[in-house]
Amino acid sequence: MERKRGKLFIVATPIGNLDDLSPRAREVLRTVALVAAEDTRHSAPLLAHAGSRARAFALHEHNEREQAERVVERLLDGDDVALVSDAGTPLVSDPGYRLVRAAREAGCEVSPVPGPCAAIAALSVAGLASDRFVFEGFLPAKAAARRERLVALAAEARTLIFYESSHRIVEALADLVAVFGAARAAVLARELTKLFETVIAAPLADIQARVLADPDQQRGEFVLVVAGAEGEAADATLAEGRRVFALLREELPPARAAKLAAAITGAPRKALYE
Repeated sequence: MERKRGKLFIVATPIGNLDDLSPRAREVLRTVALVAAEDTRHSAPLLAHAGSRARAFALHEHNEREQAERVVERLLDGDDVALVSDAGTPLVSDPGYRLVRAAREAGCEVSPVPGPCAAIAALSVAGLASDRFVFEGFLPAKAAARRERLVALAAEARTLIFYESSHRIVEALADLVAVFGAARAAVLARELTKLFETVIAAPLADIQARVLADPDQQRGEFVLVVAGAEGEAADATLAEGRRVFALLREELPPARAAKLAAAITGAPRKALYE
């Protein structure tokens, strides 16, 4: 008789306030055999808060391929395993997708335990269009690569969401102002759900000025929500995208042509394909 396989739980954890840990997440952390954590030292207080006695081990971007094999072996032996990141929902700008893929390929069930996500939390209080948005995660650390990425996004009509660290927030804001323009509406959400939570809603130049004037606003973890391009900038990008799509369509299938045209011009792929 085949042994029952374990289940892999993808567990969202608080981004600051421990009271945001859901009852279901608490119960899962209490009952699994193992917890795969991005940083076991960081996750130890959370596991203690949840009353978890599960053995924790590190799974991060440098060892995920190897650890995924280990986790799958335990799942096949019948053990339930939870994956947590340092904060928020795993796989959102964090490791984990290789593990999930390996578990699925092995025929193991993967179940989400929903909860906090800094990107969605910031979007929910931004007051910017939320029906269509793009999550970009962390911008490149190098200045030239960061500017290049922002230039590619400047005409994006959907609301943009970025993560940023205290080490680069000043430089990132300067580049956003330079590429997107001083008047582009934005929201800077800092230390969400924590003691010094700050949400600044203003044009990019005003946010930049406030951060430069107050060293306290340069500390912590940041989510930047930036309004999408409007009017001529967005229209021009779509027009260029359609022109490139038409040229590529002569040699490629529609889906492939739309994907390449979107990558080249920054125009929405779905709009080009339709």
